[in-house]
Amino acid sequence: MTEDHTMNRPATLLAAAAVCLALSACDTKPPGPDAPVRETHHRLLEQFRSWARDSGESRTARHAQALDTVEVTDSSYDVEVRTDLSARSAEAEQFADLFRTWWDGDDGDGTVRDFVLRDARGNRVDDHLFPTLGNSGYDVAHYGLTLDYTPDSNHLTGTAVITARATRDLSRFSLDLAGLRVRHAETDGSEARVSRERKNKLTLTPARPIGKGKTFKTTVRYAGTPRMLTASDGGDEGWIETDDGVAALGQPTGSMTWFPGNHHPSDKATYDIDVTVPSDYTAVSNGTLRETRQRGKRTTFRWHNPEPMASYAATVVTGVFDVSTSTTDDGLPVYTAVDPDEADGPVDVPDLVPEVVDWASDRFGPYPFSSTGAVVDHLPDLGYALETQTKPYFEEAPDARLVVHELAHQWFGNSVTPRAWQDMWLNEGFATYAEWLWDEEHGRRSAQETFDSFYDGTHPESEGIWDFPAADPPNATRVSDSPVYGRGAMTLHQLRKAVGDDTFFAVLRTWTREHRHKNADTEQFIALCEKESGQDLSDLFDTWLFSADKP
Repeated sequence: MTEDHTMNRPATLLAAAAVCLALSACDTKPPGPDAPVRETHHRLLEQFRSWARDSGESRTARHAQALDTVEVTDSSYDVEVRTDLSARSAEAEQFADLFRTWWDGDDGDGTVRDFVLRDARGNRVDDHLFPTLGNSGYDVAHYGLTLDYTPDSNHLTGTAVITARATRDLSRFSLDLAGLRVRHAETDGSEARVSRERKNKLTLTPARPIGKGKTFKTTVRYAGTPRMLTASDGGDEGWIETDDGVAALGQPTGSMTWFPGNHHPSDKATYDIDVTVPSDYTAVSNGTLRETRQRGKRTTFRWHNPEPMASYAATVVTGVFDVSTSTTDDGLPVYTAVDPDEADGPVDVPDLVPEVVDWASDRFGPYPFSSTGAVVDHLPDLGYALETQTKPYFEEAPDARLVVHELAHQWFGNSVTPRAWQDMWLNEGFATYAEWLWDEEHGRRSAQETFDSFYDGTHPESEGIWDFPAADPPNATRVSDSPVYGRGAMTLHQLRKAVGDDTFFAVLRTWTREHRHKNADTEQFIALCEKESGQDLSDLFDTWLFSADKP
């Protein structure tokens, strides 16, 4: 995302004795560097130690006292136990069994899984900036969305078919949905009872409980006039009407306005999105256009997105567009849609997109998706562009740097997606630094000169960059503020200077390869930097990423 006017690191304890709680992305979003989460980890270990002391398993209980780290990772919901014991020893197996017994046990107040989702104040710790976003108990694999939209009345009729795997026994479960009227819901072919017990939460009670590990299919039929939301930073998101159609933009919460789902970035899924509109309109969405079918005065556009996508990067844009198709040098399909009112912009977007994709692929690693492109709309009052997956959305004709920024997000943000919103700098700092690199390699000022202008405050986007640490926005209203962009890019430049160009670009390519189509966090990035460089980079990241003070 880019706005038009822009836009004491906690120690990483890598002890030999460790418990690794491997949870599905939608059951917990591994915590960032905030104090309540550290307290939760401490209390979690203390509870396990206390339980182990009373278990009667003296040898494994003794080993439990040596544990000093809980590392939450994005894998499967089944707990994985790592210790310094030989993995094949009987004692290691006994210890793992003991931990799993404790992890799955229910003492009347819920399982330990439930405890992990709470901080010292009893709030969910999956994302302290957006604590109500997302739902536990299942992991979505695929969304099949069938939408019928009438622009004149702004009326949407939709069917969402959601394929998911239960990560615990489910007698009921929730979906995020803002507004819209649910007509019918069913799970595995049987009607499910629907209720709305909390704002923006749709609760479904299936006819029969869903067992842990079972893959199930939920169908929700809904209709109404979708809402436009005011985002936490004051901007518009959600279902936004344009002068000739609509733009559905989801960062950070807006996707819940047009389809029900698990709308947290850590639960990524594949998508098929079919959109029917009047035949004089074009409907653009993520991925590859598989088919266009006209029936009477209406046309259906069928879009297929086979790679995992966070719901905030999903989009539907309808309107009157000039459509161009081409390929990159590597044969990647390119689809661009440009509003005729924005045809005379600073750059030729259909020509620039493949050029930027090829340039970025050389620096960041292979392009992570099966298609690319862009949408240039005519919505100048919106005030921002957005990195919607495979087709960045521009509210008006962009310049080259903005195209570079949003396409860089295809690697940083869309393919490698933060576990939680406090790691937003992994999106915006990287995309901003891509702009610096583009300028440096295209005869403009060097990355060092851009860094210096941010540091001395002469750069037009440098205002406020010292307000808070780039890796720790203080609240949801600041998640897209200038430190996340500018300080994030400055951190990467300092890293590049410290480790050298060869190691720096090797880090970026390794990062995008190892976490391709997955979620990752700041501590994982730091660990990779230290591994690849062979250096202790604590001081660098403490100074540039975790401190609000101007160095």
